[in-house]
Amino acid sequence: MNKKTVKDVNLAGKRVVMRVDFNVPIENGKIGDDTRIRAALPTIKYVIEQGASLVLLSHLGRPKGEVKSEFSLKPTADRLSELLGKGIKMASDCIGADIVAQAEALQAGEIMVCENTRYHKEEDMKVKTDEDKALQDAFAKELAKLGDVYVNDAFGTAHRAHCSTALITKYVDTCVAGFLMEKEIQFLGQAVADPEKPFIAIIGGAKVSGKLEVLTSLLDKVDVILIGGGMAYTFLKALGHEVGGSLVEDDLIDTAKSILKDAKAKGVKFLLPADNLAADKFANDAEIETVGQDIPVGWMALDVGPQTVAEYATEIAKAKTIVWNGPMGCFEMSNFAEGTTAICKAVAASDAISIIGGGDSVAAVNQSGLADQMSHISTGGGASLEYLEGKVLPGIDALDNK
Repeated sequence: MNKKTVKDVNLAGKRVVMRVDFNVPIENGKIGDDTRIRAALPTIKYVIEQGASLVLLSHLGRPKGEVKSEFSLKPTADRLSELLGKGIKMASDCIGADIVAQAEALQAGEIMVCENTRYHKEEDMKVKTDEDKALQDAFAKELAKLGDVYVNDAFGTAHRAHCSTALITKYVDTCVAGFLMEKEIQFLGQAVADPEKPFIAIIGGAKVSGKLEVLTSLLDKVDVILIGGGMAYTFLKALGHEVGGSLVEDDLIDTAKSILKDAKAKGVKFLLPADNLAADKFANDAEIETVGQDIPVGWMALDVGPQTVAEYATEIAKAKTIVWNGPMGCFEMSNFAEGTTAICKAVAASDAISIIGGGDSVAAVNQSGLADQMSHISTGGGASLEYLEGKVLPGIDALDNK
């Protein structure tokens, strides 16, 4: 961790502008899951306890540069107020003279949530011309007027070079990480740079294409890879197995063969499901059969079977470091959640440093009730994947070095 954090600067009497990730599910004005808001609380509390005033920036959804009420951050400000037990001011925008004046009027310990940064197209626009770049710079400069210390605690957006996550740092003298960002960097950084062995990666989810780069990168770091989810059937088909109506990326069959070959050459144990729960339709009330590695015609595999769970649990029990990204099956349907739940239990029971990354993996762990038994649950989906791939994340790179 070579980046400065909030503990490295004197915040007393300062106005802090802090990027948080309040991109939470909201339906009819009600928040479905406040995990990301709760994750920012330690830094928020620390900043105001140090005698600073605080301005919070976040995006929500994809309003594509337009003001749309369904993407308002007002519900997140209300929830933050409930969690802190104190009043929170809500600004109608995130830039402009009036908003800056409101920020400057904040007293020590007061908090203001600015409206969705993505109401402005400049926040996340694709820069194609010098004019685009000038527009982005101008927007970042306006955001910078909101504070004299910048804190980034939004790891989930750190892989994007957006105005509020990276470009703003050009116009604020002091730019540091929050506690959540610090924790993400420490856990994921250790997994990339110096993992305790044996190091196991559990990779699931629907498609190989979404995990291609991380799989390739992990082959140079891990001892064992355990594959589950829909992506398993592309690999099984690559090995010549029948997969029925299971999810398969036929255009990646050769890529899957190449990954399997590389794993063997590098001495990485690469395990695929030995048995599967096959269904006659994609529904919770489907007929279910436990089959081997060949899926019958007219059936589709929607979860790993008990033999696979036992084999994977044996490997997990030996691990000292575990990275898990992606569920083992369609865990949203109760009849196909057992594989993922069983892996949750195995990871929770292990003595390993366990790092859970990716939205579906986090949802599965939360659903299992075992979240508090994991070493670290990452708030970043794409960001944690890119960090594990060894990529430089703009939102981290832009912060001050120690």
